[in-house]
Amino acid sequence: MHDLQYAIRQLAKSPAFIAIALLTLAAGVGPTAADAASDAASLSAAKRLFDSGQYPEARAALEKITAAEPKNSEAIFYLGWAAFRLNQPEESVKSLEKATALDATKSLYFQVLGDAYGFSAQRASVFSKLGLAKKCLAAYDRGVEVDPNNVEVRTARYQFYCGAPSFIGGGADKAAAELEEIRKRDPFQAASLLVDQQIADKKPDEAFASIGSLLERQPENMFGLYQLGKITAITGQQLDRGQAALRRYLTHAPTGREPPLSAAHWRLGMICEKKGDKSAARAEYEAALKLDPSFPPAQESLKDLK
Repeated sequence: MHDLQYAIRQLAKSPAFIAIALLTLAAGVGPTAADAASDAASLSAAKRLFDSGQYPEARAALEKITAAEPKNSEAIFYLGWAAFRLNQPEESVKSLEKATALDATKSLYFQVLGDAYGFSAQRASVFSKLGLAKKCLAAYDRGVEVDPNNVEVRTARYQFYCGAPSFIGGGADKAAAELEEIRKRDPFQAASLLVDQQIADKKPDEAFASIGSLLERQPENMFGLYQLGKITAITGQQLDRGQAALRRYLTHAPTGREPPLSAAHWRLGMICEKKGDKSAARAEYEAALKLDPSFPPAQESLKDLK
């Protein structure tokens, strides 16, 4: 017994034993490859929740990640995007500003930040609107600068040019030039924007013809299917066709600037209402609000449903 204790004491003094002990201690103290893999898996899981439209669950998961990793720009970005989808623009702006400060190389980060500034401007006082609108355009400009081929941020800037007065950066000439840049990169997106303009100009026949021509070339283009459903919901024409298009849209997970599923349910409810099926309309409005409880259009439509 004494011999064994002596041997252990001698072993503990050896350089090899000390080196092994130090390595073991370092492994226990510092992050390991397994830790990194676990962190990546957690973020991937949170992003899957986001992509599936489970924004409250995604936000809860992302809050845990950002608390542990306060400089994880991707997690902070998705936290801000989740807040935006939950109609919380102030919280969204706060996170997105932090994300772009940590990583100024992502065009998408600036794109969503611009959206958040724009949403904040809609809710702000008269005195704050101007500053937020200018920040919105500046974010879109930065997004285009980072990636000139990001059609989605160009689309956002085009819509800003169309809707904003010249003294804060809007204008028809700028919009036309931006639309041409979009057309060079994505003819389908440019045509979809034209359809939106035709709807706004109350030219439904032209809008149906334009979107029909596009869907002949790309029948599974989800944005095009949503656009078809939207035209139908607004005009009350070609109801069966629009209904089928929106049901097809609801089978996929929207990405980028594609409208959320809550919006598709709302448009589908409008079609059901126009077809005289109030029970189905109510179910669609309620489905929209289940996905996004603070979605104002669905709230109004449900309240007005007689």
